[in-house]
Amino acid sequence: MNVLEKYQTAVILAAIAVGLALGQLEGVPAVADALILPFLMVMLFGAFAGMPLSKLKSAFGNRRVAGSSLLVNFVWNPLFAVGLGAIFLRDHPALWVGLIMLMVTPCTDWYLIFTDIADGDVPLATSILPYNLVLQLVLLPVYLYVFAGELVELPLELLLESVVLVLVVPLVLAGIARKGLIRWRGDRWFRRAFLPKLGPVQIVFLSLAIGAMFASQGQAVLENPGLLALLAVPVIAFYALNLAIGFGIGRVLSFSYSEMVCFNNTILSRNSPTALAIAVVAFPHEPLIPLALVIGPLLELPLLGLIAQIHTGIEDRDWWSVSGDEHAGAG
Repeated sequence: MNVLEKYQTAVILAAIAVGLALGQLEGVPAVADALILPFLMVMLFGAFAGMPLSKLKSAFGNRRVAGSSLLVNFVWNPLFAVGLGAIFLRDHPALWVGLIMLMVTPCTDWYLIFTDIADGDVPLATSILPYNLVLQLVLLPVYLYVFAGELVELPLELLLESVVLVLVVPLVLAGIARKGLIRWRGDRWFRRAFLPKLGPVQIVFLSLAIGAMFASQGQAVLENPGLLALLAVPVIAFYALNLAIGFGIGRVLSFSYSEMVCFNNTILSRNSPTALAIAVVAFPHEPLIPLALVIGPLLELPLLGLIAQIHTGIEDRDWWSVSGDEHAGAG
């Protein structure tokens, strides 16, 4: 790994600190908010450009990984979030609702980057995207009605527009660029000269996107520093226990290393921006709910960076050797 890949967690933390500092300057939050989407699109363009799209079709057939991921995300995680809130946030119902919203919305973008960084199966991770998106849109109102006591109106048009811009556009552009570069310079040059440069590019633009997010929303975090401590324990507990569950399921179902990385990232990464947008619309008189979703990434992104280091450490030491290597991509 290059320097950026080795110290990605420190880079992400630095981006958060710089974003919070710049967010205190007049006019910066509005500009930063406009930059989040472009940074995210460039970051995903790098991930998609390194991904052979021809493998997407076979990835859709992996029912062991995809099915297990959906069960964890949409059955176990909502119940787990309610339990964590009951234990740690019983006296703070708004934060409890924010925690539930964070935990029941699986990621539809950033987890591809962490999967790619740790040499996970990116085509397989991409194949799970539409399931995550559709199911969270359908089930989030149900979860909020059952667990938060009211049904919310979802900003579907805005969300769908964002998904198209963040996922479809970079995917199409990356596919065109990949084919064009291979045709122009050859497959050997593409794999040996171009692909190695994509990892650092992804980390740089991931950090820029994170910095922009905290520059645009960080004022609320700084005005309520005690909330970070309240949310830290249940969020860390979520990641620790779910990571252990991921390893356990991977062993039982004989996932290959790349499948295991993909699976762990799909059950751990959360869709904070989407949940935040929904919270702002659904709970205009409960500012602590969206605030919880702003604080969530402050804890989530460093944890995902640490988990990526754990995954790469396992790979480097060849600690994950199961029969699933024979089944990678199989149904």
